[in-house]
Amino acid sequence: MRTVRLLVAAGCSALLAGGLAAPPAEAGRRSAPEIPRLTDERGRLLTLRGWNVEDKANRGGKALSAITEKHFADLRANGFNFARLLVFWDDLEPKRGRYSAGYLRKIERVLDWAHKYRVRVVIDAHQDVFGPAFGHRGIPEWATRTDGLPFTPNPDDWFSEYFEPAVQRAFTHLYEDPDLRQAQARMWRVLAGRFDDHPAVIGYDLINEPMGELREGEDLPTAARRIEREQITPMYNRLAEAVRSVDRDDWLFVEPTPIVGEGVPTGLGKVKDRASKVVYAPHFYNTAMEAGADYDPAAGWIESYEAAVTAYPKEHKVPVVVGEWGPLNNSLPNMGRFYRDALASLGRYSSGWAGYVWCYGGGYCAVDEAGRFRTNKEQTAAPYAEAVAGRVLSESYDARERTYRLSYVAGRGGATEVSVPSRDGRWKVRVTGRARESGGRVYAWPGARVGVTVTPG
Repeated sequence: MRTVRLLVAAGCSALLAGGLAAPPAEAGRRSAPEIPRLTDERGRLLTLRGWNVEDKANRGGKALSAITEKHFADLRANGFNFARLLVFWDDLEPKRGRYSAGYLRKIERVLDWAHKYRVRVVIDAHQDVFGPAFGHRGIPEWATRTDGLPFTPNPDDWFSEYFEPAVQRAFTHLYEDPDLRQAQARMWRVLAGRFDDHPAVIGYDLINEPMGELREGEDLPTAARRIEREQITPMYNRLAEAVRSVDRDDWLFVEPTPIVGEGVPTGLGKVKDRASKVVYAPHFYNTAMEAGADYDPAAGWIESYEAAVTAYPKEHKVPVVVGEWGPLNNSLPNMGRFYRDALASLGRYSSGWAGYVWCYGGGYCAVDEAGRFRTNKEQTAAPYAEAVAGRVLSESYDARERTYRLSYVAGRGGATEVSVPSRDGRWKVRVTGRARESGGRVYAWPGARVGVTVTPG
């Protein structure tokens, strides 16, 4: 979300004061076995680790031109196997009913690069403050209806623009107007129909950070849960049906409102997918840290977030992949601790994550102009098993010793695949049990108990 969230903080401070904190589990070990894991077509348990890839600056003929093959080569060299690719409805369908063949070709070129470097991609239908009618990207101007309500830009705190009357009313029309519902579903049929067979695509994020219209007298947590329950859940069900009409196999990623970042459990209902392949994809941002504050371990924010964000996947038995996370001011004194705590938390309940954002420079960029990790972000690059052919017994990573350990009972899904950040030096992979390792792949006898240890060297 990448912004100062003063309004969110005001709306949620009372709830946070009530305390949603839960004691953290042992770092690096899963504490939520009732949350299922993401799987591939062979039934292997997947872990996705990577970054968002975007071009918000260019559009039309120059759309996606800021994304290059280097992005994916560098992702894989640093051990990452996942990218969340931002695409924009306003570029895909600039005029109602006229879809851009050129834009689809540009998306395909990016996906081809991803496949070349063995990076899995979720295609994210991104919006910020609804779309270009309000100076941002996302939903086309022709699909923006405001009933003449006012909008005042606030470039110093662009997230506050979500609370402008015109923006809120635009969301209501998107959710409620039959013709806009149909247009959004057609857009997804075009996207999914074009890329359903592309080998890089693992799924579709149906809309980025959905918001809505607050009613008079509602506080923000109450409004968020109502909007999620009454408007966003039906939207996801419509879009799921649209995607499934052209793609039977890829995963559907569904997001709550961004208010979940304040430790507020979602009001989303069950998403009815005939393929039963739904992923809960919340974002992981903190109001105070987005406003420039350092991480405060004593505040219990990560514990509150974890308690809130795991409620939905436990109830509906769906895997979790966190679609965005990472602070702006990552070099403050406590940020090293933040990355350690955050990565341990994500490892307890999620099947993976995408940091924000893989670019070369300052701000939120993962790396500088020379491709070196910016302060503390190097902690995101570590060994892990990106695919496990079997049942995981235990999994841990010791950041101080830089040692990854995996224990599993081998199944029949093929090889277990281990990823290491090759740009970070040499690594040794050792296996125990009835198994052998070759090039990061572990081949085991079905039913064997296998141990994998990855160390520097």
